[in-house]
Amino acid sequence: MSADRSSGGGVSRRQLFGVLGAGAAGAVVGAAGGAGVALAATGGGTTDASGAAASVYPYFGAHQAGIVTPAQDRLHFAAFDVADALDREGLIGLLTEWTDAAARLSQGLEVAEGGAVGGSDYSPPTDTGEALGLPASGLTITFGFGPGLFTDESGADRFGLSARRPAMLEPLPRFQGDALVPEMSGGDLCIQACADDPQVAVHAIRNLSRIAFGRASLRWSQLGFGRTSSTSTTQATPRNLFGFKDGTANVKAEETAIVDDHVWVHASDEPAWLAGGSYLVARRIRMIIENWDRVQLGEQEMLVGRSKGEGAPLSGGTEFTEPDFDKTGATDAPLIDADAHVRLAHPTSNGGARMLRRGYNFVDGNDSLGRLDAGLFFLSFQRSPQQFIDVQTSLARDGLNEYLKHVGSAIFAVPGGVAEGEFVGQALFA
Repeated sequence: MSADRSSGGGVSRRQLFGVLGAGAAGAVVGAAGGAGVALAATGGGTTDASGAAASVYPYFGAHQAGIVTPAQDRLHFAAFDVADALDREGLIGLLTEWTDAAARLSQGLEVAEGGAVGGSDYSPPTDTGEALGLPASGLTITFGFGPGLFTDESGADRFGLSARRPAMLEPLPRFQGDALVPEMSGGDLCIQACADDPQVAVHAIRNLSRIAFGRASLRWSQLGFGRTSSTSTTQATPRNLFGFKDGTANVKAEETAIVDDHVWVHASDEPAWLAGGSYLVARRIRMIIENWDRVQLGEQEMLVGRSKGEGAPLSGGTEFTEPDFDKTGATDAPLIDADAHVRLAHPTSNGGARMLRRGYNFVDGNDSLGRLDAGLFFLSFQRSPQQFIDVQTSLARDGLNEYLKHVGSAIFAVPGGVAEGEFVGQALFA
């Protein structure tokens, strides 16, 4: 099926104020590693003498950008609820317009021809303008489909898609430490915008939200800074807000066989329309910073299972030395505690399960008690949601849980890449 790709997507003043009134919450959340590009894994990228800010990644390809792409420094993530009045053709129209806009934005262009200042003086600009003069800054835009797109809470099949819903696309089970806030969870659609300039990422979400007026409203969003994982061997391992290196053992784009086995959905998997895509898990994890800051260094390292400086496993070696969980100390106790995070999260504790993580730090001001509202916005991509479920279940006895509270949760099916002339997720509607 097709839609009119030249549609202006106009919205009346009544629709505009109605959508603004329906919009939900937002949030706030810098340490960049290298700006290298794994060409074979990402489909390529370009830079110039100005470095990371000039990076341009192709939008079209076998997989959506923003998954194995070298993790950028900034994030704006948004989840949307589809309007009750939207029908199947309207949904296709929205995805078509989002695709056109994302393809332009990722190349450093304005969201549409005419842009912020080139249109009529008597019409709203087609671009909001805050990114005028800024380069692409490595912007990638990744789209995902939530369970509610296939059947709503009442079980209604609004768009004729229920028979094509992935069997594994179900809300995640309740885990240890969950204190989920509905307003920070779920969503019918999601957009992940990553860039090396926060204004570029925010500009992307703002304009894609604007395109959706009257058709989908913002349910919740999250700003992120200081990536908490590396997705390329060219990048140094960053630190989280507990001060520890994070994501040392993360899947890297250059590990193409591991990426293929653990990240991408295969054509032989069900459903076939999701081939080349992945499953995205988003978790907003509040860190109890004030309590953690009063913990002795030795106990902090015991809880994590790594040294705070080098990031080496407590069994010895350097950061990238494989942990030895059988090695004991002078008292014959394991050097890496039985409840240490690194042990419980390790593939050997989870049937070999691995995920590609793209998390970010966030700081959203303070709460009513004067404590920092800060933590980790966890994002992971995996071939099956069960990979995440297995690891998170294993972490039920993680000693770090005393200092963590999971307040937001969502899961999305991320379609495969987009070919020129198509819209994102087109195979779902075939």
